[in-house]
Amino acid sequence: MSRAALPLFWRTFLLLLALLAASVLAWAQSLRVFERTPRAHQIAHQMVSVVNITRAALLYAEPSLRRALLAELADNEGIRIVPREAGDRVQPQPALPLAELIEAQLRAQLGPQTRLAGAVNGEPALWVSFSIAGDDYWVAFERDPLVRNAGTQWISWAVAALLLSLATAVAITGVVNQPLRRLSMAARQLAAGGTPPPLPQSGPPEIRTVNENFNRMVAALAKLEQDRAVLLAGISHDLRTPLTRLRLELELNALPDATRAAMASDIDQMDAIVRQFLDYARPSPQQPKAPVDLSQLAGEALAASRLTEAPDTAVDSRIEPGLVLDGYATELRRALDNLLANADHYGRDAESGRLTLALTLTRQDGAALLTVADQGPGIAPADLQRLLRPFERGDAARGGGTGAGLGLAIVQRIAQLHGGQFTLGANTPHGLRAELRLPLPGR
Repeated sequence: MSRAALPLFWRTFLLLLALLAASVLAWAQSLRVFERTPRAHQIAHQMVSVVNITRAALLYAEPSLRRALLAELADNEGIRIVPREAGDRVQPQPALPLAELIEAQLRAQLGPQTRLAGAVNGEPALWVSFSIAGDDYWVAFERDPLVRNAGTQWISWAVAALLLSLATAVAITGVVNQPLRRLSMAARQLAAGGTPPPLPQSGPPEIRTVNENFNRMVAALAKLEQDRAVLLAGISHDLRTPLTRLRLELELNALPDATRAAMASDIDQMDAIVRQFLDYARPSPQQPKAPVDLSQLAGEALAASRLTEAPDTAVDSRIEPGLVLDGYATELRRALDNLLANADHYGRDAESGRLTLALTLTRQDGAALLTVADQGPGIAPADLQRLLRPFERGDAARGGGTGAGLGLAIVQRIAQLHGGQFTLGANTPHGLRAELRLPLPGR
């Protein structure tokens, strides 16, 4: 996973983990440095005490008892005393900072001629040289004080500290990312056409400022949506009154049939535009979602369109039964009506005027996939996304000169309202293919 794709939670968590690891390493190194000198003093003091006591014991002991004294020191205390010879093979201690400090302390207290060795004549131990009445000796400490035996208890403490650090990092990361996660969910809900609840205006100044601005933006968008709905509803209502009057006068006046039919067609077209305005201006449903049988709804919408009864229309419908989702029946019915009306108006063959339509509804990857495909002139690939925007119409080849350009935008909004997707694409061999994908509840 690239750095750009790594979620903020894991970025923060890994950063805290790296900081904790660096802090632990720095603490351990500092402890070693500051603990080394006192430990060297302590070890050197103990060794000096042993050497001085051993020197005194050998100096004042009866000559006949010295051999027994040396044996007792070797058996009970792990201390061996051997004469120091000129031909001794001496192996120095490893060049460790602690050993260097101890050797400096020993020379300062026992004399500059004192030596510290790691092995003498092939026998490993901690060897320290000293003199008694002009004779040189080696004292060997079998239990090397330079080797620290901490046992395995430190492993359990290290694991406990590691787990505590990880839990703390997770908790801190969760607290830091919670406002951003809440903001992300609200933005996602707003993008889907909903109105998210106000974000809490508390916490750090930066988070509080972002939440306040977001809440103001949501309120401004809601007010804009309400004003637009009132404006379009008012205009549509004012237009429908003269349209109704025109239709009545058209029926009462004696006009040629061709003229009456043309005028009636114009009035119907204006009435359809006004109806689209009302549909687009209608606010989001206020009632909760309810189970909707999309299969039944698709069959009813196809029957209500009367496309299957038209002599110049060939409809191939394949509707899988039993596709039920949580949604709004009225909005879904409006989306189906708009898709069928769009295919009826713009999907006919340019020469014969015949409509060849395929309506399919199937289950695919946990979603209901509704497809409406025609064999009309089609749309240029560059214009497919543009047609999903409000008040956008197709080119003249597909009858783009009529209509308000809101039908597909309404379908797009209804798809977002249900958490689905609406896409347009080219049909085979020609024409337009509209796909509405709506999520089905999990089994």
